[in-house]
Amino acid sequence: MRAGGHLSKVLEQHGYNVRSTDLVYRGYGETEPLDFLNAKDAFDGDIVTNPPYKYALEFVRKSLDIVKHGNKVAMFLKLQFLESKSRKELFLDAPPKTVYVCSSRIDCAINGEFETHKASAMAYAWFVWEKGFKGDPSIKWIN
Repeated sequence: MRAGGHLSKVLEQHGYNVRSTDLVYRGYGETEPLDFLNAKDAFDGDIVTNPPYKYALEFVRKSLDIVKHGNKVAMFLKLQFLESKSRKELFLDAPPKTVYVCSSRIDCAINGEFETHKASAMAYAWFVWEKGFKGDPSIKWIN
């Protein structure tokens, strides 16, 4: 089952103008021939994504680089993203405005295949940056 667009569909249902892209076609949105991390153009909007976790730091940095001052970057990441010396540098330079911690474990499935990925021992959170924000992040709990 290749049923992508989970985030995009929810945002569209709430009235947001959404452009969905991915390097791999997952049954929704556009396939982009260019790698996001090598994009050169500024982006006049907010970025909301579930990036490949091994490139999460690069996705956050690139997103903050290309959005305009005051725009938001929201990344769905493992809670452990808060750890590590390399990310500490990011947090000191560009702290997230809010971290929304998932209070219960949620199921995440590759390509929407929830039947083969039934349980998760991983903790997740939405990390939300507002470009230009300086201060201490607030932490909130969801679900």
